[in-house]
Amino acid sequence: MKKLIKYLLEEAMGIKDADIEEVEENGKVTLTINVSPELIGLVIGKGGKTIKAIQSLARIRGKLEKRIVFVNVSESTSKSQ
Repeated sequence: MKKLIKYLLEEAMGIKDADIEEVEENGKVTLTINVSPELIGLVIGKGGKTIKAIQSLARIRGKLEKRIVFVNVSESTSKSQ
């Protein structure tokens, strides 16, 4: 699941410095996308359309794998430059 989100961010959106955390418990997967404050608006999109599309794709993939998937976005506090 993490690979799908990473692919969408890097290849489709051009966001190379996103960190994705994946936590799985009892068939439920929570993915947290950590991006810099400058890029969080790009990930969320106008009216939340971009993050909703990412969430929808992740949920569809989760249904195929018989898992429940949640996708969150968070500002990363540390910068590695």
